[in-house]
Amino acid sequence: MTQVLLAEDDVAISEPLARALRRQGYVVVVAPTGPTALAGATDSDLIVLDLGLPEMDGLEVCRRVRSGGLQTPVIVLTARSAEVDAIVGLDAGADDYVTKPFRLGELLARIRALLRRGPAVGELVVQDVRVDVGGHRAFRGDQELILSAKQFELLTALMRRAGTVVTRQELMQEVWQTSWMGSSKTVDMHVSWLRRKLGDDAMSPRYIRTVRGVGFSFEVE
Repeated sequence: MTQVLLAEDDVAISEPLARALRRQGYVVVVAPTGPTALAGATDSDLIVLDLGLPEMDGLEVCRRVRSGGLQTPVIVLTARSAEVDAIVGLDAGADDYVTKPFRLGELLARIRALLRRGPAVGELVVQDVRVDVGGHRAFRGDQELILSAKQFELLTALMRRAGTVVTRQELMQEVWQTSWMGSSKTVDMHVSWLRRKLGDDAMSPRYIRTVRGVGFSFEVE
């Protein structure tokens, strides 16, 4: 069973959210303070972390979780008026953030997306391309690739499933945390930029092959 640690001190939020998560089949542990959140992090598969926890704030909890070597996915909750705190939270090691008041469906979708990524992999290597997942760095041969955050996530998503076709819908869900597919231009544009960084040729691809009408595949050979 997948265990979600819900670190939230406001019972008006934690109680209905815990019920909703349990209806989805998750085991939910509620932590109302920073120290209890930190204590429960080791045994959890995902952490929903309020930044305004008493005794130890969410940012410090996130920093300590990451400094302890845990790669458990973390989604931070923050007030809409304090989105700068969410950015600091991402810098502290969080994987995603949702602003309050949030839509339950959106939060559940983001939880599913992070859990689908599975446990963090230390390093991915395909052909001469290497991704240091924990260090958020990518290399082609000995040359470091200068990638945006989305380009890095896109490369990681493709390399995790190298040799198989990843659909545009899957990439939108995994990289952009949305299932909206009104246009495929967002994915195609980022793939084009990523190819450019890799020195790849769309007409004769060495790394990223387009599967017309479906998606993309990172070539194993």
